[in-house]
Amino acid sequence: MSKPDPSRPKLVREPVQAYLAGDDVELLNRMTEETGLSKAEILRRGLRSFAAEQGGESPMLRFMGEQDSRGWPDHAAAGHDELLADAYKAPRKRRK
Repeated sequence: MSKPDPSRPKLVREPVQAYLAGDDVELLNRMTEETGLSKAEILRRGLRSFAAEQGGESPMLRFMGEQDSRGWPDHAAAGHDELLADAYKAPRKRRK
């Protein structure tokens, strides 16, 4: 038995169970045949694509980016909870 290669990153995977409608199963099967990718890889790519469409960025990262470009308010240290709460309430971008 060979030793694991320390230069390769360890991939941790978590099993997830999903229930698909028949037409979605057919589509998934067709995509695996056409692309040669595994079902799991197609689902991973779909999830990432969906996250990108939704803005994918967490409210905290969005808040930090906004503050980085505008500068921090004088009361940021004392009122950080309120500032974060406002950032989480910010409207999300919607696709038209």
